[in-house]
Amino acid sequence: MPEEFPFQPFETLPGAKNQRLILLCDHARNTLPTSYGALGLSSESLQRHIAYDIGAEAVTRRLAALTGAGAVLAGFSRLLIDPNRGEDDPTLVMRISDGAIVPGNARIDAAEISRRVEAYWRPYRRACAGFIDQARAENLIPALVGVHSFTPSMQGVSRPWQVGVLWDRDDRLAAPLIEALRAEKLVVGDNEPYDGALIGDSMYEFSTQRGLPGALIEIRQDLVATQEQCDAWAELLARILPPILLREDLMREEFFGSRADAAPFA
Repeated sequence: MPEEFPFQPFETLPGAKNQRLILLCDHARNTLPTSYGALGLSSESLQRHIAYDIGAEAVTRRLAALTGAGAVLAGFSRLLIDPNRGEDDPTLVMRISDGAIVPGNARIDAAEISRRVEAYWRPYRRACAGFIDQARAENLIPALVGVHSFTPSMQGVSRPWQVGVLWDRDDRLAAPLIEALRAEKLVVGDNEPYDGALIGDSMYEFSTQRGLPGALIEIRQDLVATQEQCDAWAELLARILPPILLREDLMREEFFGSRADAAPFA
C-alpha cells in the first residue's frame, strides 16, 4: 500500500549560529510507515521500550530550545530498523526484542533489510553527518550528545542508575559530564547500563571516527514518563553542559581509536 503522504525518516531542529552542541536522538519515535502496519505487534507493544526510547524526544526538543543546539531526530521506530546500529550489525533489524517476537521482521531477507537501509537508516545518518559537516565548514568543533532512555528493568534485573553516560575511548565530554551529574546527587552510570563502545553505532560514526567530543546520555524511563520530568532533565542538562563545552580540550579533534571488545546494547 503506497504512503498517503511521504514518510519522513528524520526531523531536524536548526541550531543557533555558532552553537557547537549537536543533539542526536536515534530512538525518538515509535512511528512506522503505513505500508508496514504495526509489524504484527499490538499497540501495547509499540508503547514499550522495544519500539522507542520513552521521553527521549521530549528531552531533546526542550534541550535544543534552551541551548540553541541543532538536533536530528529519527522519524521511525527502532523496530523497523535501528539507526543506532552499524549497517552490518546483526541486530540492525530485530526479530525478537526483550522477549517479544516481531512478526513483521521474523522472515525478513537481505533485500528487505537493504530497502530499509536506503529508505530510512541512511537518510537519518546523512542528516546527522550534514549537521556536523556544516559546523566544520564554519570552523567549529561540534560536541555531540546522543539522547536516549533505558528501561528500569531488563530481563528481570532492576537498574539502579538514574542516568548513564556512555562513551568510547574519548572521555573528554563524558568525564566532566559524569562529574557534573554526580554533583547533582544523582546515581550516574559510567558506561552503564550499556558500554558505549559499539562499532558502527551513531556515536562511533560521528564522534569516534571523526575525532570529535561526544557522549551518549541514557535517562531511566520512569524518570522521563511525563512532560514535566522531561523538561526538568532538559533544564538540568542545559545548565551543566555549556560550561563543559568551554573546556579547551573539547575545542579540537582528537583520535583515540575504538574499544572493540564491548557487547551490543539495547
